[in-house]
Amino acid sequence: MAVYADAANPDLLKRIPLNAMTVLDVGCGTGALGAEYKRRNPAVRYLGIETDIASARIASQRLDEVATIDVEAGPLPFDDKAFDCIIYGDVLEHLRDPWSLLLRHAELLSPTGTILICLPNVEHWSFAERLLRGTWDYEEQGLFDKTHLRWFNFETTRRALRAAGLVIRDVTPRIFDLARAQEFMHALRPALETLGIDPQHYLQRAAPLQYVWRAGRQPIQQIHVVSTMLAPVGGVSHVRVVEPLRAMETDPAVTTRIVNGFDTMDLPETTPRIFVFHRPLLTGEAGLVPVRTLIDRGYLVVCEFDDHPDYIPVLQRPDVQNFRAVHAVQTSTEPLAEVLRRQNPEVAVFPNAVSRLPSVRNYATPGRLTLFFGGLNREEDWPPFLPALNAVAALAGERLHFQIVNDRGLFEALQTPHKSFTPLCDYETYQELLSRSEISFMPLLDSPFNRCKSDLKFLEAAAFRVTALASPVVYGDTIEDGHTGVLFHDARDLQQRLLRLIANPDIGQTIADAARSYVAKHRMLAYQVARRTSWYRSLWARREALQQSLLARVPELAQPAMPLNAD
Repeated sequence: MAVYADAANPDLLKRIPLNAMTVLDVGCGTGALGAEYKRRNPAVRYLGIETDIASARIASQRLDEVATIDVEAGPLPFDDKAFDCIIYGDVLEHLRDPWSLLLRHAELLSPTGTILICLPNVEHWSFAERLLRGTWDYEEQGLFDKTHLRWFNFETTRRALRAAGLVIRDVTPRIFDLARAQEFMHALRPALETLGIDPQHYLQRAAPLQYVWRAGRQPIQQIHVVSTMLAPVGGVSHVRVVEPLRAMETDPAVTTRIVNGFDTMDLPETTPRIFVFHRPLLTGEAGLVPVRTLIDRGYLVVCEFDDHPDYIPVLQRPDVQNFRAVHAVQTSTEPLAEVLRRQNPEVAVFPNAVSRLPSVRNYATPGRLTLFFGGLNREEDWPPFLPALNAVAALAGERLHFQIVNDRGLFEALQTPHKSFTPLCDYETYQELLSRSEISFMPLLDSPFNRCKSDLKFLEAAAFRVTALASPVVYGDTIEDGHTGVLFHDARDLQQRLLRLIANPDIGQTIADAARSYVAKHRMLAYQVARRTSWYRSLWARREALQQSLLARVPELAQPAMPLNAD
């Protein structure tokens, strides 16, 4: 098997089922794909096969087990009886008999497992161009790799998968230079038309450099999930909408879309479909119109909400129907779920989670620590602790730097020259600043509103190996004080604990390492993907009963749906 660059194929990575327990990567190379996948699903048992000794040596440091064998020569050297995903990333074309291997390996796939294949396309326009010019020759790698023994196009791959008894889930073309493919097609147009070949159909076959295929052992019922999304602020849209949908779509049975309005797809009548409103404002008759229209289109309607509604002024209007006028509600914490169940009994809790363990970048400057503060709407939470922060700043001097995001009031109140301010920023910038800090300051005063908040700030910090310095409100339910974080109960307690972290940075780093391990074991998004999908399927299975309950709560929804602008 050829040696390729030490990088993960992104089109394979996003199609490995995120909740897979056992993955076999045939031709794993240096293990780059598996290493990146394990950042998303640390619980996976990821196995590799690689014939190149140098590449296998690198892969063995990244994956759970790597075998250096001829995969065609005999049985697999692993104890696993079934695999949730078997990957062939640009591998089958190097084999003597890929058809027999597919047939044999298909039997090792779990009942709902996925075979994932990336194959070069022999019909790619550059192949034909070189043949026409007389310049075709083997190369060290790529489409003309000198180690290729077999050649595939769309149709021959389709037949090979079906011959192995596999059901094709989907196929995705990888197109890297469409403009040049179009130029080549236009140059050949007279010849194509003379041969009776439709030029556009030829372009569809000649543009892809590779195809990515997903297949399985048995048919599956698709489910389609659509969600609106508020403009990203503070990472909430990423954590509650973007990342969960992306995670679910790694399952070939799930398709997802994010829409700005109420645009929906034409789907077969029997296809389960869910529409999620992200933090909507459904007021009066105008708020019922989109719900009524979605129901008319066959959707189950869900509200995603992750704040206590009693403390949001606009939601105190008597005609707000965010939670009553939907079939179900999803949220982030059990205390918040109890509040929402007063208006709708069908509430599911999906705690906030980490989608990927990032690289660690902090503790790079000996003798200096950075304290990060980056919360929204925390203006009431930090003032009681300001004297303690200033006292520590005076004692620590240049050993403590403050990185403040968004909260200008706190920044200006800090009596130290060792501080930086960043206005409200995108989530990527927020994460970059957090990743280069050593301590994350997380004050929450005790209030009904705050008690319903999630521990997201702790999870973000822990993922980047940043020590959480937090109030016991909310965070005390997650943090093991002194082991996965540091809790403070008043200003004096904060002062003492922060000074200890500055005097003993090794203690903070040890705590942060333990917190990161906690997240890897318990709070990854990968670990709740199956439960999310199962809940949506459960809603669909109970749609008639849920519809009856909805109409009992909001009889006005029984009126005929009016035309709704998709915008």
